[in-house]
Amino acid sequence: MLDDSKIQNGEQAAHNGVGPPTTVEEAPNPLMPEHSLKRPRGFDQLEPAHSPQPILPEDSAVTKAEKVERNGASAAASTSNEPPAKKVKLEGPYDKPADKDTEESAKTDTRDKVNGIALVKAEYLIDTFKRQLPNPSRHDDEHEAQMSDEHKKVLSKKGQKGQNKNREFGSWYDKIRLCNTLATSSEFSPKPCKFGDKCKCTHDLRKYLKEGKREDLKTFNGKCPVFEQYGTCHAGWKCRFVSSHSKEIEREDGRRELVLIEKENEDVLFDEEDENRIGVVNVASTRDKLDLARKRFKTEKADQYNKWLEQDVKDMEKFYHAKKDTPQEEKEANRAQYTEPPFLPSEKRRIYFGPETPVLAPLTTQGNLPFRRLCVDFGAQLTYSEMAMALPIIQGQKGEWALMKAHDSEIQNPKFSPRSPESVVQGYDNSKDLRFGVQISANKPWMALRAAEVLSKLVPHLRVIDLNCGCPIDLVCRTGAGSSLLDTPSKLEKMIRGMNAVSGEVPITAKIRMGTKDKDPTATKTIQRLAFGGFESGQRHGAPGCAAITLHGRSKQQRYTKTADWSYIAECAALVESYNKKKDELTDTVREPDERTLANSKDGRMYFMGNGDCYSHVHYLDHIQNARVDSVMVARGALVKPWIFEEIEKGQYIDKSATERLQYVEKFVKYGLEAWGSDEVGVGQTRRFLLEWLSFAHRYVPVGILAHLPPSLQDRPPAYRGRSDLETLLASDNYLDWIKISEMYLGPAHKDFKFVPKHKSNSYEIEAEG
Repeated sequence: MLDDSKIQNGEQAAHNGVGPPTTVEEAPNPLMPEHSLKRPRGFDQLEPAHSPQPILPEDSAVTKAEKVERNGASAAASTSNEPPAKKVKLEGPYDKPADKDTEESAKTDTRDKVNGIALVKAEYLIDTFKRQLPNPSRHDDEHEAQMSDEHKKVLSKKGQKGQNKNREFGSWYDKIRLCNTLATSSEFSPKPCKFGDKCKCTHDLRKYLKEGKREDLKTFNGKCPVFEQYGTCHAGWKCRFVSSHSKEIEREDGRRELVLIEKENEDVLFDEEDENRIGVVNVASTRDKLDLARKRFKTEKADQYNKWLEQDVKDMEKFYHAKKDTPQEEKEANRAQYTEPPFLPSEKRRIYFGPETPVLAPLTTQGNLPFRRLCVDFGAQLTYSEMAMALPIIQGQKGEWALMKAHDSEIQNPKFSPRSPESVVQGYDNSKDLRFGVQISANKPWMALRAAEVLSKLVPHLRVIDLNCGCPIDLVCRTGAGSSLLDTPSKLEKMIRGMNAVSGEVPITAKIRMGTKDKDPTATKTIQRLAFGGFESGQRHGAPGCAAITLHGRSKQQRYTKTADWSYIAECAALVESYNKKKDELTDTVREPDERTLANSKDGRMYFMGNGDCYSHVHYLDHIQNARVDSVMVARGALVKPWIFEEIEKGQYIDKSATERLQYVEKFVKYGLEAWGSDEVGVGQTRRFLLEWLSFAHRYVPVGILAHLPPSLQDRPPAYRGRSDLETLLASDNYLDWIKISEMYLGPAHKDFKFVPKHKSNSYEIEAEG
C-alpha cells in the first residue's frame, strides 16, 4: 500500500485547488476491494450561489426561459430531495504509481460495481484514505474572488442545493469600438456612416488598433483560421489575428495606408448581418425578419386553416355539448354539418430512418452549429437545431432565427443502406434527402401553424420540422407547451394535423416523453393518436400526418433522474410496427386513414426512434436489435464523447488519447471562430460555448481506464489519475482548468469574461435535452 509520505509529497493534481488548512479525518481507502467506491455523505457539498444572471436581448426564447428558471422562478419545482453526488476535492497531492502488489490486485479485481460510480481500474485511483475534508463555508472559486455576505447566506440554505440559480458570463468587447463602416474597409476608403458626427464608435483606425483592441493572438501560429480556410475574414480590422491578413502600403502621394489582404481569386461578399457567411445556410434576411416583426409577412395557409379549425371546434361543440332534452334528430343534424378542410396537405418529401442513421438530439445551448458540425465529422447522420419557440419565430426575433442556421455539412445526403425493402417508404430518394431538421415548441395551434409555414418558406434546407412535446422546463410547461401537450392530446393532434397541412413538402415529426407522471405512462395513447387521429377526428379527417415519432424513455416528472425505460420504448416500438403492418386491425372502430393525409407515401409508414442514456455502440445496437426502433437519438452521450457516432459506425470502443481529444477542442475552436467571428465578441462567444461543452466532456472516462464495460452515462468517476498529465487535466472538474484549456487556443480571457458552470445542478441535466 501507499504510505502517507507519498501522498503528502507527490505531484499535485491539475484539477485540485489548495484550500485553507482543515482537520484530517480517516476515510475508506478505495484501493482496497472491501471498501465501497461510493462517497460518504459527509463529503456532500452545497451548491455555490451566484449573482442573478442577466437576460440579454440577443438570447433565444429558450435561453431566456432557462435563465429565469435558474434565477429562482421555479426553485421549488426543481429542487431534488437528494443532493447530487459531489466529487471530493483532494487537498493532498497525487500519489506515485502503484507498486507491484497493487498491480496484482488490479488483475483480480473483486470490487463490486456501485450504481452511479464508474469502476475505474485500481492502478489509476488516487489513494484518499487520508485527506482533508472540504470546508463547507468555501466554494470552488474562492481563490478567484471572495464570497459576498449575501452569497454565504444563500449557500447556507438547504433549499438551494440541486440547482445553480444564477450564472454570469460577463462581457467581452473592445475597449474602443470601431465603426462598422471602417471594419472591412481600407483606412482611407471607409463606407459612409449614417450617424455622421453623432456616431459613438471611433473612425480612427490607427487609434483603435493601438488602444482600442487587445493584442493579436499568437495561437494557430498567429494566422487567422477563418482567413486560412476561406481566403477572407469577415471580422476585418476587428479580427484578433488581423496582422495575418493586413499590411501597410505607401500611396503615390507618399501617404501610408493600412489595407486588408484577400487571397487571389476570392470574390466573397459579406455584410454586417452575416447574411452571406461562407459555409452557413438557412440564414433569413434582415428584410424578412423585419416583415415578420411588423406583421407584413403573409401566412395565408396558416390563417385559413386556423379559421377552419376554430369553426370545426364550434360545430363539434354543438353536438357534444347539446342539452339532454335536445332531440336526437337535431343532434345528428348538427353532427352532419361537417365542413371539409380548406385544403389537403401537399405531397411530402420522403424521409428515412434506419440503423445506419444515428441521430443527434436537439440540445439546448450545447446543440450549436460548431458542435453539430463536429458531430457530423464523427458520423452523425441527422441533426436538429436547438429548440426554438414558435412565437419569437413568427415575430422575427433575431436570437431565435439564429438557431435556424446550419452548416454545409448538415445539408449533405445521409447514409442509406436499408436492412430490408420494408424499412423504406415508397418513393424515397436519398439524393433529395438531407440531415438538418428544426425543432420548435408552441402552446397554441395557430402559433404552431404559422411557425411551420414561415419556416417552410424562409428556411430552404430543411429535412423536417419537429414539434417538441417533451421539454420539462417549468416556464415552458406552464404555458401549455413542451411536455404539457401530452396532457392535451386533442390540441396536440390539431397542431400536427395543421402543421402537416401548411408545411409544403417538409414532413412533420414529434418528440414525446412517456407521459407527465412517473407511474402513469401515456405514450401508447399519444402514438395511436398521432398515427390515426382521435375517434371522431380520425373518422372525419383521416390521419394527422405525423411522419416520425421519437420517444424519450422518461416522464416529465422524472425529468433526467433514474434510467431511461427502454422496455417501455420497445413496447411502443412493437405497437408502431403493428400500426405500420396492418392499421385496420388496431380496433374495430378505427378505419384505415385516407391516403392523402399520410406523411410517408400511401402505405402511411411512421418511423419510430428511441432516446435516453445511449452512451456506446453497445447501447445503440442493443436498442436497434432488442427494442426494435428504427434508429436511436443520442443526446448527453454525444456531449460527453462526440465520437460515439464513430464508435457506432465502426461497431467498437475507441480509446481516444488525450492528444486526440485536445485536437477536437482545437477543431471546435476553429469551427466556433468561423461561425461567430474572430473578433473579440466572436472569441468570447467561442470560449463560452467551448466551456459549456467541456463541462460535459470532462466526465468522460477513457475506456482503457475503466474496469467495467459498457460505460454508463449515469456513472461518475471517483478521484483518479489519467495516463498522462494532459488526460488528467481533461478530466478536471474545476472550471478554472477548463478556462486554461480554452486559453491554449483563444489566448487569455477578457478581463470582464466570467463563467460559472451549470453542470453542478440538476437543471443542467434537464436543459441538455429538449
